[in-house]
Amino acid sequence: MKHQNKQIKKTRRVTPLYFPGLALVLACALAASPGCGVQAQGLSSGTAVRKGLSDSALLDLVEKQTFRYFWDFAHPVSNMARERSNVAYNYGSEVVTTGGTGFGVMAILAATDRHWISRDTAASFLLKMVSFLSRASSYHGVFPHWMDGATGRTIPFSRKDDGADLVETSYLFQGLLCARQYFNGDNPTETDLRNRINWMWNDIEWNWFTREGRDVLYWHWSPNNGWAMNFPVRGFNECLIMYVLAASADHYPVEASVYHRGWVQSSFFKNGKTFYGYRLPLGFDYGGPLFFSQYSFLGLNPHGLKDAYADYWEQNTAHTLINHAYCLDNPKKFKGYGPNCWGLTASDTYDGYDAYSPTHDQGTISPTAAIGAFPYAPAFSMKALRHFYEDLGDRIWGEYGFTDAFNETRNWYARSYLAIDQGPEVVMIENYRTGLLWRLFMSCPEVQAGLAKLGFETSGRDKPIKP
Repeated sequence: MKHQNKQIKKTRRVTPLYFPGLALVLACALAASPGCGVQAQGLSSGTAVRKGLSDSALLDLVEKQTFRYFWDFAHPVSNMARERSNVAYNYGSEVVTTGGTGFGVMAILAATDRHWISRDTAASFLLKMVSFLSRASSYHGVFPHWMDGATGRTIPFSRKDDGADLVETSYLFQGLLCARQYFNGDNPTETDLRNRINWMWNDIEWNWFTREGRDVLYWHWSPNNGWAMNFPVRGFNECLIMYVLAASADHYPVEASVYHRGWVQSSFFKNGKTFYGYRLPLGFDYGGPLFFSQYSFLGLNPHGLKDAYADYWEQNTAHTLINHAYCLDNPKKFKGYGPNCWGLTASDTYDGYDAYSPTHDQGTISPTAAIGAFPYAPAFSMKALRHFYEDLGDRIWGEYGFTDAFNETRNWYARSYLAIDQGPEVVMIENYRTGLLWRLFMSCPEVQAGLAKLGFETSGRDKPIKP
């Protein structure tokens, strides 16, 4: 199956065998050694599993422990999130990730709101990060996927992916706009933080990425290779947030036609079929990996979010329940699958990195899949969370929460942590509990204007956050 647009790349490095058009397998993915978790820094002491915790206490523990990835393990110069805890892809500990940092910013806001860190400490931490970003490499206002956490120089993600990454930058600003809304105090640190975020936000040339006025957004541009990556981004997948932000910008916005004639126009946008009794409005059959319903919706609130094509609460809930039902069905009879152990998404695996779904399943479960689905299926997510912690904790619980994945059929348990997987666990637990990040993001006036421009309806329940 060949299609012109090719989604799911980047840290989701996947083989192009099961989703239409996933033909980009990056060199760094091919270089991943089997069992890439073995090089991790190791699980710290003091992480012994405690049985019998209440649901609330367990959520507190998981959220707080996982947040440490973005706080204790942040790069010491830039405060950005490291790509992963283990050395891989021929790079070392200098690699920080743009999108994962955006997820980390949101995790820090959750920790601040829960008083695990003080407000002034968090604001100073983020101001240091934003000041670093204002000096880092960017291209038409857009950051690369990877950069050196000490210098801000671009680290190529592949030979031609050595410039702007619009999707990763969108994930970053999903987080930074939340921080701007949260830190609204009248003091020099918070004022400086807001101003710097606004300066960078206004510098993003979203319309440049229509490639001279085409009705679609392109993922990459490089000063060395131009548009050679040739990735027009069409839905439905994890990139919806990019179109929302591009329409929301006060400077260099895109027209609504870019959404309706670009994002919407693909052979795998509309679905409407039923799987395991759940109707799926959009996307691939069986929904694809669960990060599709998580990354864009860390800030974008799916409650009451509708446009001409879907009700996004229905979409994301159906996607989650299909994934859960498939794991219960377990047609391939993998060890461990069941009502307490489910969740297929992109993650490390026993032979590198892959993106799993009901149509591409090799027995690897990633905790971020079920935990990131908490708002959509809380009872099922809690069962999985408790199983991961109480039953598998001696193998997958460590200093930054749950390690990335496991495959009981092959007796393989990752020792690695990845920014893009740790972040959604914190953020979606918090959204399930308080809706904090949803309220922050949806309180942005630009976002509300952008959604209206694209024809979205919202619930109207999103209120500004008081200092």
